Parts: sequence; C-alpha cells; structure tokens
Amino acid sequence: MSYKIAIDSCGELLNEWKDDERIEAVPLTLMVGGESIMDDETFDQKDFLKKVAACPECPKSACPSPERYMKAYECEADHIYAVTLSSELSGSYNSAVLGKSLFLEDNPGKKIHVFNSRSASGGESLIAMKIVECEEKGLSFEKIIETVDKYIEEMSTFFVLENLETLRKNGRLSRVKALVASALKIKPVMGSTPEGSICQLDQARGMNKAIVKMVEHVGEKGINIHEKTVAITHCNCPERAKMLEEAIRERLNPAKIVVMDTAGVSSMYANDGGVIVAV
Repeated sequence: MSYKIAIDSCGELLNEWKDDERIEAVPLTLMVGGESIMDDETFDQKDFLKKVAACPECPKSACPSPERYMKAYECEADHIYAVTLSSELSGSYNSAVLGKSLFLEDNPGKKIHVFNSRSASGGESLIAMKIVECEEKGLSFEKIIETVDKYIEEMSTFFVLENLETLRKNGRLSRVKALVASALKIKPVMGSTPEGSICQLDQARGMNKAIVKMVEHVGEKGINIHEKTVAITHCNCPERAKMLEEAIRERLNPAKIVVMDTAGVSSMYANDGGVIVAV
C-alpha cells in the first residue's frame, strides 16, 4: 500500500525526507512583533533568533488552516497520516482533524488518520519514523494506528533552555525569577506531561549540570530505551547536542540516535541554545 505523512512544521524533517514526496511539512506561521514568518524551507533560524531577542513581546505561532491540511490530503496514497504538535500547545491537531472531516465529505472512503503527538519537535519526527517503519512492514492501516498510538503513550519529551526570555515573555516565569535564575545560572529541566503539556521536572546551576539531570530523567522515564530511537534537536548549538548525544549513548545505550537542528516553531520554543530530547 502507498502512504503519505503530513507533519506540521514543529516536527523536524530527516534529510532523506526532504526530497521524499510521501513526507510533507505543513507550515505554521510565526509572528515576531508585527512580522509574520512562514515556517517552511525559507525559514532563516539565525535571522529569526535575532528578531526574537530584539522584540520585547513573546513570539507566537499560528497553526495551519483546515484548508491547508485538506491540500496535504489531496493525493493518490492509500493511507494518509497527519502528525501534529501536542493539542495542549497548539490548535494544529484540531485544524488537521477538521480538515480531515471536510476532505472526507467529498472523498468518502479515503483512509486518513490524525495523530496528536502529545509532544513537539523530535517527538513528531519519531512518530513519523514509526509510521514509515510500520508501512514498510506491510501492516494494515488499523494495525498501524494501534501500534503508533501505543508508541505515543510510551513516549516522553524533555528539554533544557539556555535562554529564559521566552518563558518570561509568555508569562510562565516572572521577571524577578528570570533575573534571579539568570544571575545564579539556574537552568530549568522541562518535560512533557502524559497529556502533552509542559512541566518543570528539575533545575540545576549551569547548562552542563542541567543536561546531566535531563539525561537522568530520560533514563528514569524512557521505556525500553535500548530498543528505541532517541531524537535530539538543538537550536543553534551543535556542540551541545553532540555532548548530549555522547552522554545518552554512554549511559542509556539506545538502538539509534538522530540529531537535528530546530526548524521555526521548535526554535521559538527552545530559543537560542536550547536542546530537546524525545524518546
């Protein structure tokens, strides 16, 4: 059976997917001040980070429209999947579901399923990788949905921020706390809840210590890591990502590790120097 995966642009694309017609990135729109930036192949991370640093307001994102998802569903594939940013963080999931309902009105019988990643960034990438794996095994559409849903249930996402300004600007951290944390070099270790929202798991003084704590949390919460792929995404800090990769490989011995640079939405969340782990 042929297939297609539409993944919203908070999920990073593997290099081999960028020229694969079966994988399509559905872009969100980023807003910095009064400027709108499309999170597609034209996205310039360094320029975006400069604009975010210079803007007193928190950057925001707008999810793709149902019509944009309908366009992604227009294909000859037998099985069509959408993978979206957590519904707790964005309207992308609801938009993809509405787009599916509208599309099926004119295309009854088409097999489409929308996965709420309950994650972001590399978590979405891992889900798309799991769909590809299931399709290549020749599993039925229904069995793939069951398998991937179970995979999502077991998945966890973690991140450490170098820069706390986005948290301050969006009201998750007071200015006083942000100043104190910056002065003491305190870095929060953040994670995903089972529902797909964000929570603070830990904190440490200094980025390296925070990364060590994050790796500990990955080991505690990750299920059967030695059998799984770990996704590491970084925002403009490849050396830090390499250090994290080596620590995870040495301590947790996963089956595979993929490392990717953040696209637009993930860059907005992670900010300059942030690192994200999904497993």
